[in-house]
Amino acid sequence: MHTTSYLDGIQALRGENAWLDVDTTAVSPGSVEAAEVAAGTAIAAVEAVVTGGARGAFAAVRPPGHHAESVRARGFCLFNNVAVAAAHAQAALGCRRVLIVDWDAHHGNGTQEIFWADPDVLFFDTHRAAPFYPGSGALEDVGGGLGEGYTVNVPLPGGAGDMALLKAFREILVPAADAFRPDLVLVSAGFDAHRFDLALNVSYEGFASMTRIVRDIADRHCQGRLAMVLEGGYHTESLARGVHATLEVMAGADPEDPWAPGLGAVDEAVAFHRDAFNGP
Repeated sequence: MHTTSYLDGIQALRGENAWLDVDTTAVSPGSVEAAEVAAGTAIAAVEAVVTGGARGAFAAVRPPGHHAESVRARGFCLFNNVAVAAAHAQAALGCRRVLIVDWDAHHGNGTQEIFWADPDVLFFDTHRAAPFYPGSGALEDVGGGLGEGYTVNVPLPGGAGDMALLKAFREILVPAADAFRPDLVLVSAGFDAHRFDLALNVSYEGFASMTRIVRDIADRHCQGRLAMVLEGGYHTESLARGVHATLEVMAGADPEDPWAPGLGAVDEAVAFHRDAFNGP
């Protein structure tokens, strides 16, 4: 989690204009208050799903958080919202094991750094591979110390698409989650992986299908306790529609796999034309 000295330094910038990092992370007069509200909203989302006030919750917040490290602001992030929420769930709500899934196009370097040696947090991250910002999240980065094996990175090429991400979710995330048996599932839900945004070529149906997978994990292991926290998303249309597709599934919809409608039509055509090419 963030150190006291780091928090004191951020508080000292309240009402100020300042640059915090060479990657253009900055604050303006309202930034610290906005970051506090974002982290607090993530906490409220977790409290809602753990105490039974809601089956699922989505924290639509800005600024995002997953680039913020324990002692460093990065990538427009001041406080690591999902990490703050996870720590609160462990310390105050009796959730010992927390699964954090990050499907933002960028690697969640801050979340990885904070929980690097923590065996009670399983961190799973799909992202565009380096040198794409922030350049971290190599396949071989699996955690350290007691936390070795509890960081799972899946770096992907640009344009990877729905099928690649869903294969990673089904064949890596699902068995890892089944072995870990989380008490709470959190998602760093960035929508910059959409094909209109930062070139991981994910569709709205892809986001819906990823949501269904994490929803099923939460249903299977922790009474449906699923909270999502907004991260990136810079194309306004794909951000809005991606969030909408995700919320529909959180509310109970069961989408078809992204490629299923097209394949069904092709299967029908194959059956129709089969005899014409097979001969008498």
